Amino acid sequence: MTKRKIRQVTGDYQEWLINSLKNKKEAAAYLQVALESYQNDDDLEAFLMALRHVAEAQGGIGQLSKKTHLNRESLYKTLSSKGNPKLQTIGVLLKGLGFEFSIKAA
Repeated sequence: MTKRKIRQVTGDYQEWLINSLKNKKEAAAYLQVALESYQNDDDLEAFLMALRHVAEAQGGIGQLSKKTHLNRESLYKTLSSKGNPKLQTIGVLLKGLGFEFSIKAA
């Protein structure tokens, strides 16, 4: 497969994903799976990427920055593969996206 073909396929998937995450129920399920992955595999990177995808679908990082009063550049770093946000920051981001934490028995 050529690089061009890979980009075409990946681009189509990325576009599809962002469009599907505009739906709040889809976005909530996506975040829940990413959170479960983090809990099972310590895969924080996947959870942060899921938050970033949802942020993009729900209006973008700039809009989230305005809602949360967090610096836009800081949000890009926080939601990157190298991000390591505090629990408080994740709570602010979830609230800004219209979600909240929930705890259930295992």
